[in-house]
Amino acid sequence: MSLFKGCGAAMVTPFGKDGEIDYAVLDRYIEHLIDGGISALLPFGTTGEPPTVSPAEYKKATEFIVAHVKGRVPVIVGAGSNSTAAAAEKAAAAKSYGADGVLVVTPYYNKCTQKGIVEHYKAVVKAAGIPVLAYNVPTRTCVNIAPQTLAELKKIGVVGVKEASGDIDQFQDAAHVCYDVGLDLYCGDDSLTTMAIALGSLGTISVAANPAPKQMSELCKLCFENKFEKARALQFRLAEMIHALFIEVNPIPVKKAMQFIGIDVGAPRLPLTELEPEHAEKLKAEMIKAGIIA
Repeated sequence: MSLFKGCGAAMVTPFGKDGEIDYAVLDRYIEHLIDGGISALLPFGTTGEPPTVSPAEYKKATEFIVAHVKGRVPVIVGAGSNSTAAAAEKAAAAKSYGADGVLVVTPYYNKCTQKGIVEHYKAVVKAAGIPVLAYNVPTRTCVNIAPQTLAELKKIGVVGVKEASGDIDQFQDAAHVCYDVGLDLYCGDDSLTTMAIALGSLGTISVAANPAPKQMSELCKLCFENKFEKARALQFRLAEMIHALFIEVNPIPVKKAMQFIGIDVGAPRLPLTELEPEHAEKLKAEMIKAGIIA
């Protein structure tokens, strides 16, 4: 069975004024997402600032999320590293903390070959003991999973892929391979959601779902019901807000967007900084136009 179908939320990590994870806000944030119709929670992916989160924080927060979700939706935890041994260890740890699956980004910076990508995931799958989703985001990692490599990942036990290359041609080629070999495909670019589901994606792993869980969940639902005229209209209505959510590097803008809807998830940890004021004004204006805030 697939880990989920629909809209998964690529969660931010809420930090309080003291810089520590704010668990009162995290509790409220979880309910905001689930009440909004989100189909899965994905903490500690790119949006969750994992390079700045300590192992102790990772453990405590993952256990907290799992405990508070109470099985209502799958919790798929980021477990990436550019060290294969570290990624394997992190994936195994996520299982022991109660995660339903792990999202594992390609090994960044090292710039391995396609063979290296396969061997990396083979080691992680062996260690994890829970379903592994590969995560392709070459604009962040400088490593790209070629569409033909997805067939090899299926053979070694990877259950799906979050494809976030931002390249429509690559997404189509990846969708073709995933269809042929039975690998679950998830869109990793909010702006491509409607096109992605039309090509066979099981849904999206979404940044925009944080401030707009109802709208992004509805977008997926419309696509699955083949109501593409309505889906197109909703995609167009959200388009400029989605663009504004990436006006600076993710998750800088989405953390500000969460403040605008009344859930103060705090500022990012360094080296990320707060959204520049002129960009914050642009984001707020687009959220108002999209009907997310008044």
